[in-house]
Parts: sequence; C-alpha cells; structure tokens
Amino acid sequence: MRVMIAAGGTGGHIYPALALARHLKSVENAEVLFVGTQKGMEKEIIPNNGFPLEMIPVVGLERRLSLQMGRAVFLAFSGLRAARRLIKYFRPDIVVGVGGYVSGPVVLAAALSNIPTVIHEQNAIPGLTNVLLSRIASRVCLSIPGSERYFPRPERTELTGNPRASEAIAADGKDTIPAGMLPGVPLLLCVGGSHGAARLNEVVTESISGILSACDAQIVYITGKRYFGGVSSKLAETGVRFPKRLHIIPYHPALPELLTKTSLLVSRAGATTLAEVTALGVPAVLVPSPNVTNNHQEYNARMLSDQGAAVLVNEKELTTGGLSEMLIELLNDNSRLHEMSCASRRLGFPDASERMTTVLKELV
Repeated sequence: MRVMIAAGGTGGHIYPALALARHLKSVENAEVLFVGTQKGMEKEIIPNNGFPLEMIPVVGLERRLSLQMGRAVFLAFSGLRAARRLIKYFRPDIVVGVGGYVSGPVVLAAALSNIPTVIHEQNAIPGLTNVLLSRIASRVCLSIPGSERYFPRPERTELTGNPRASEAIAADGKDTIPAGMLPGVPLLLCVGGSHGAARLNEVVTESISGILSACDAQIVYITGKRYFGGVSSKLAETGVRFPKRLHIIPYHPALPELLTKTSLLVSRAGATTLAEVTALGVPAVLVPSPNVTNNHQEYNARMLSDQGAAVLVNEKELTTGGLSEMLIELLNDNSRLHEMSCASRRLGFPDASERMTTVLKELV
C-alpha cells in the first residue's frame, strides 16, 4: 500500500499522523510519503522520525477580506498544482489529511485524480479545513464521539479514535522518569503542552510548595522551553526545596512513556494528549486553552469531565488556592483516583491505529 499523508502546523496534527504511518509501515509494509509546508513543525519532526517529507506552498485562508487574501488564493492554486505533481510522481493508493492548511490542496488534488481520501479529525469541534474537505472525502475518521454532527455528511464518518492512543498503550515507561525520582511514590505530572502555558505555569509554580508539604507525592513539572528559566528562578527566589520530590524540566520527548508512571495529570486539553490519557486511564485535571479556534479544548475536556474521568477548570477560574486544594484532595484520595482512571479507560481507543488502518484498506 502506498499512502500519502498531509500533515502540518502543530504537533496535534503531526504526532497522530506519525503514529498512523508507523503502524501502516509495520503491519502493512506500507510506503508512506508526508506532505507539509516550510512554516510548520513538520519540517523537523517528520524527517527526524525517519519518513520522507515533500513541501508545497500554502497558507491559511482568512475568514474576512484582507490584503493577504489575494496572496493566499494564489498560493492555494500553487499548492494544488504542486500536490497534483506529487500525486503523479508518488502514485498513492490512498491520501490521508489530518487537518491543517496543507490538507486542503492535497486532499483536493487526490479527489480530482479519483484517488480515495480520508481525513482525520482529532478534536470534538472540527476545524474549518476538515469541515470543507469532508464534502469531497471518501471517509472522515473521528476521535471523539458526537463529532459527526458537525459534518455535512455524517454518514461518511467513522469513529476510530486517535492513532496516538495506540502508541501510548505500547509505551513501557522504561528510563523515562527523570534521574533521582523516587520509585513507588505517587507522581503528579504538570504540563502545559510543548510550548508551555503562561497562566497555568504561574499557578502551578505558586502551588508546588503547598502540594508537596501536604502530600506524600512527587512532581514532574514540564514548563515548556520558553518558560523554564523563569519558573526555575521563581522557585529559587521563593525558597522551594524538595530536591528528591520535585523535578523541573523544559520538555519531555516521550510523554506517553512518562504518563505510564503518572498518578494524576494537570494539563491543557489538546486532542493528542487526551487520546494518550484515555488510552492509559490517567486521572486528570484539565485547564483548556482559551486561545484555540472554536474553543475546542473545552469541548475536548468536557467529554472527560462529564464521564467522571477528569476535572475541568476553565483558565479564568484558575487560582493558586483552588488548584492546590483540588490537587491535594485528589492525591490523598486513592479511591477517587481509581474511579477516574476506570472512567478514563472506558473513553479510550487503544486500537485506534488498527481501526483507521481498516478504513484505509477497505477504501483501497
């Protein structure tokens, strides 16, 4: 099977695509070609993971008239021509778009060439590109139940889950805990995404001393690279001293492996993170980012909180005292954590890669 995958922009699009590609390569011996742009994270992440990547010119279309719209339209046609050339060169059996601007011209070019197409939606509320592409796509694979109602042709949708969940299940957690962590001690993992989150970091930083004083727990705090220096300085200034139970790191390259050791997670509500969390059954306190399209992270988080798998805290309601009290209560309540873990697992799709591969094979 020859598979072309359009994946670009953020890690939320790229990592699920890589998980699918690795599964296709290992199970179906598929040949996979990625298509992206020069401006997204894909230009480094995809080649570093051993897959070929071709670039095409494309930018997002704004939802209002502006001086940039003419350039965007021109690049859209240029991207379509480039995508058609790549399809003629690679001759894919099927084309997959995982969201982001690059999916538009690639999926359209495939449809014009009578090649079956699949788009994958990670979030509870779909992005504009995927909604538009769903009109021409052969199938729409969904990560979250209920998302089908946002698509004009719900009969073409199929609930498969997010392929990243399958890789989370395969994680073994070996050699991923920072040096010096205590075996057998409950782990609170605090992370604001690959880039960090300013308000979440501020509140977590102010809460650490109180949490560690009140709980027999240890904390791994992933600040994001841009915030690491500031957080470290702030903690040094306030005299926080828990050398064996507190580890501040800027970034962790293998979050699923770290999640296998986690007793409680504090994080944003990105779709990929939640796919990993539910696959592994990790109890969570979710603080959705307010700076995303359609407020989709709140809808992602609400799916978990409504089922008892997580606690949802909107950023505008986030306070040091409130977060500290909540985390201390949860960390000292093993029964509640167990219930949340079981509820989380019920929402997971550990076989997501296999489900999506089945869809591709049927279409091919």
